[in-house]
Amino acid sequence: MAEYKILVVDDEPGIRMGTHRILQNFKVDYPFMDEHIEFKVLEAATGEEGIDIIETEMPDIILLDNKLPGIQGVEVLEYVKKKLYDIVVVMITSYASLELAVKATRDGAYDFIPKPFTPQELRSSIENITKQLFLKRMTQKMNKEGKQIRFQFLSVLSHELKAPINAIEGYLKIMNDKTFGDSLSSYQEMIDRSLERIKGMRSLIMDLLDLTKIESGLPVQRMQPVEISSIARMSMDTMRPYAIQKDVDLYLNSKEKVMMEADPNEIEIIFNNLISNAVKYNKTGGRVDVFIKEKKDAVEIKVSDSGIGMTEEERSTLFQDFVRIKNQKTRNITGSGLGLSIMKKIVDMYHGEIKVQSVPDQGSTFTILFPLN
Repeated sequence: MAEYKILVVDDEPGIRMGTHRILQNFKVDYPFMDEHIEFKVLEAATGEEGIDIIETEMPDIILLDNKLPGIQGVEVLEYVKKKLYDIVVVMITSYASLELAVKATRDGAYDFIPKPFTPQELRSSIENITKQLFLKRMTQKMNKEGKQIRFQFLSVLSHELKAPINAIEGYLKIMNDKTFGDSLSSYQEMIDRSLERIKGMRSLIMDLLDLTKIESGLPVQRMQPVEISSIARMSMDTMRPYAIQKDVDLYLNSKEKVMMEADPNEIEIIFNNLISNAVKYNKTGGRVDVFIKEKKDAVEIKVSDSGIGMTEEERSTLFQDFVRIKNQKTRNITGSGLGLSIMKKIVDMYHGEIKVQSVPDQGSTFTILFPLN
């Protein structure tokens, strides 16, 4: 058994006592864990008291209210961030302070939980935080031992496939038992959700296969002259149904044939990731523009969108394995967190360069330069 310390910093005794009661005897367990994790709940009524407990107990997770006597919650957050402590900070706040909670998330808080919260909401949040914290720490440990990719492959595959398989199994049992009668239309929503889950599993498996192929050090396969625009057009056609569903327009801006020596499958992976992200993180009624041109000594690929954009801090983590940008706008967007990492590794194999420009609420532009020599 392992134990994580959770510090609740809130001036409301009911919140502190309620959190203690909800998490009492609560355990978190995953297939890739050798042992389950239990929790020890610590309490602080002020920010100053919270900092004292941080220094003496070094908690793993902090549930932090902002409106406190004395120093405010955001100041405690800044203290933890400045000290570079390996602590996950979650803001707990009333709906009236939702804007502040979102800002705190941008400033380093992992997430926020609106008050009042139900026991299930708190447990679900703590379970997700524990998984991420465990994976982060184990990845750091495995990285030192040179086994990071193997661990990530097994842990992510086992966990990320378990939830959708359980969901599909549940839907099939309901349909098999004819719980809602004999009419197929009564089960249409379950069928649609199952198909969406299968699509997500297939995407994860393909991403993991691409990643392991690249990490294995295998040479680039099937090198041949490739017409870049034709591959871009194929990727856009693949993404068009999803773009229509999102009400996003796709445009290819290429006036001439642009050729380079490459593996067409690898170039397709690059376009698939750029275009799918540009659609996925776009706004309703938005657009995606793909620009391809040959410069003096390089091929330039540029994908620009009118989407939700990113902060400078979010851009700094884009190309790490299993990393997804998490904020209020992306809470319902799914993905493996591998696509851009795989794309970056492929670009590096061609000695290429990636530049990212982004403005929150205005959009992002990814530019890739492939040297022709």
